[in-house]
Amino acid sequence: MGFLHIDGLGKAHYHEYGTGSKPMLAFHGYGMTGRQFHVLEKSILNDFHVYGFDHFFHGESALTGWSEQQILTGMPRHLVKAYVKEWFKLHGRQRFSVMGYSIGANIALILVEEYPGLIDEVILMAPDGLAVYKGFEILMHKPWGRYMFKVVTKSKWLAPSLLKNLKRVNFIDDSLYTIAYNEIDTEKKRLDVYYTLNLIRLLKPDVQKIAELINQHDIKCTLIFGKHDNLFPKKAALPFISSLQNAHVHEVDMGHWLVTKQLDEYLVNLPQ
Repeated sequence: MGFLHIDGLGKAHYHEYGTGSKPMLAFHGYGMTGRQFHVLEKSILNDFHVYGFDHFFHGESALTGWSEQQILTGMPRHLVKAYVKEWFKLHGRQRFSVMGYSIGANIALILVEEYPGLIDEVILMAPDGLAVYKGFEILMHKPWGRYMFKVVTKSKWLAPSLLKNLKRVNFIDDSLYTIAYNEIDTEKKRLDVYYTLNLIRLLKPDVQKIAELINQHDIKCTLIFGKHDNLFPKKAALPFISSLQNAHVHEVDMGHWLVTKQLDEYLVNLPQ
């Protein structure tokens, strides 16, 4: 494990694991850490040496000198490129791959956009960023939605009530409800949700450009979706998928919670 010291941002903490030799920069989902992908030991970790980054407000990553207003304005895109610049300083300029789950896919996609000539492979699981997700769009970019998000964050009962209603209408499944509920049961946790989603609100990949770059540079692309995922389903990503020439697309019999031993078994047993 180690830290990247990124000017204008702070300390980005990363975990190292995997028995493979090929470097992979990985970005986890909400409420986890950069260790999230360690369960994929039979499949991905056999081929790659993973550098799994903690998002800010997760794990040991820490912003330096950021005011609340700066956080709510959002992190500029150019600071994502700085992750790799600083990683190169420690590990040398070299080819690498990227992986992202859920909200972490946004960062992985932006790195494809910024470093297409150096990327060998991109693996995305239940990815955010391939289509506009109306819920996040309202909470992050509509004035009334941003106000509502702030009010819910400050309230002890509104957030749990909202989650229960989302579960009731099958917008989220039982596993996602349990995970989400455990992330909002204290004021600090609710603030971490609020600050995390605001910090990444400007990290919007240009998916049309990314598809063109993946095709142009013949980047191996694997996309994995949960058949029962109502958060980031495959159907929302179909325009992106249709623009790729040789993507490997999988829809597994799971929900949004994909990074598990079950997925590891699925991947390791794929026909060669």
